[in-house]
Amino acid sequence: MDTETNMQLDFALAKERLSGVVRRTPLEFNQGLSDKYECEVYLKREDMQVVRSYKLRGAYNMISQLDEQQRQRGVVCASAGNHAQGVAFSCKRLGIKGVIFMPEITPKQKVKQTQMFGNGFVEIVLTGDTFDDCLQEALAYTEAHEMTFIPPFDNYRIMEGQGTVGVEILEDEPDTDVVIMPVGGGGLAAGTGTYLKQVNPNIKLIGIEPEGAPSMAEAIRRGQPYTLSQINRFVDGAAVRRVGHLTFQICSEILDDMLSVPEGKVCTTILKLYNEDAIVVEPAGALSVAALDLVKEQIKGKKVVCVISGGNNDIDRMGEIKEQSLLYEGLKHYFIVRFPQRPGALKLFVSSVLGPHDDITRFEFIKKTERERGPALVGIELKSADDYPDLMQRMEAHRFDVIEVNRDQTLFEYLV
Repeated sequence: MDTETNMQLDFALAKERLSGVVRRTPLEFNQGLSDKYECEVYLKREDMQVVRSYKLRGAYNMISQLDEQQRQRGVVCASAGNHAQGVAFSCKRLGIKGVIFMPEITPKQKVKQTQMFGNGFVEIVLTGDTFDDCLQEALAYTEAHEMTFIPPFDNYRIMEGQGTVGVEILEDEPDTDVVIMPVGGGGLAAGTGTYLKQVNPNIKLIGIEPEGAPSMAEAIRRGQPYTLSQINRFVDGAAVRRVGHLTFQICSEILDDMLSVPEGKVCTTILKLYNEDAIVVEPAGALSVAALDLVKEQIKGKKVVCVISGGNNDIDRMGEIKEQSLLYEGLKHYFIVRFPQRPGALKLFVSSVLGPHDDITRFEFIKKTERERGPALVGIELKSADDYPDLMQRMEAHRFDVIEVNRDQTLFEYLV
């Protein structure tokens, strides 16, 4: 936590420090989204940043302000993703030693990316099964070696750097009416939002969290930061159990609305951005666009900016993303089917229960004994969500005993 509780944020100086280091990312008009929502939608493309996320802005802004003694001792951070890459790039650029703690479960791709950006100036320590374990190790190491810890969000210099996203937005589109930003720990929203409100107090700021990790909304509801007992980590760039103390203070004052988006909706948005606009975004990067449906009445006729916060999406996750999207859209359903004990039951199911556009994507019998088969786990993909009632009606008409696995979260997690 920053000890300078009344520090003045100087976004102009931050922009100067970052000049020639970060990429000035495009603010792109999106015709398809604009037509759909009857407004002007612009995408702030931080996925095109040097390290494919805005995190470099805050990390470099803080590290570049360290005094000579602090630089000699080096810096430490704890991160499983974008913040680690921003710190690594900054260390290489400034010639400073960095030690980056990452959980042992961090995907190899992210470890390699961090090593690449650090290029010999950073040491990576894989430790702990969770981020919280990793963070404790990093803080202990920082104290033992008298180094400087670079936090991911709860620091004025970090927020100041992230705020340069807002500087660029208003330089490109001064009459912006609404800015929609993802919220994890709150650094981007606090920094960018502060600048935007300073320049135009009437600009509307909307923060977006994943539904499974509503830490900022809960903090605002309670009037102080609160640690969530559990979270859904799927939207990893914005899934935090507790927001920062400083970021909460700022966000609770400047955000006009704080909304959440289901993880499945995020997945649908990722696929649409890729298929329709050839934009590769990570889950957190899709939050702002995914939220447009929630505010469509408020934004009609307005000039709206959606911050695409990052594009570090591991291609290995695409199967999971497609699956979650299909489930959310009502196009993928799983059943436990007890087939009638009569000849031709399976053939009847395929020929008479399935609709002309329905497709079996998974079929496996659950064995009761070596010789006796139990019910089957059946996955069915529909062409339209509206086909589901007819499918269920045909199952009942042909006397198939089924359990709808999608409606039982515990059963779903166990079987699927």
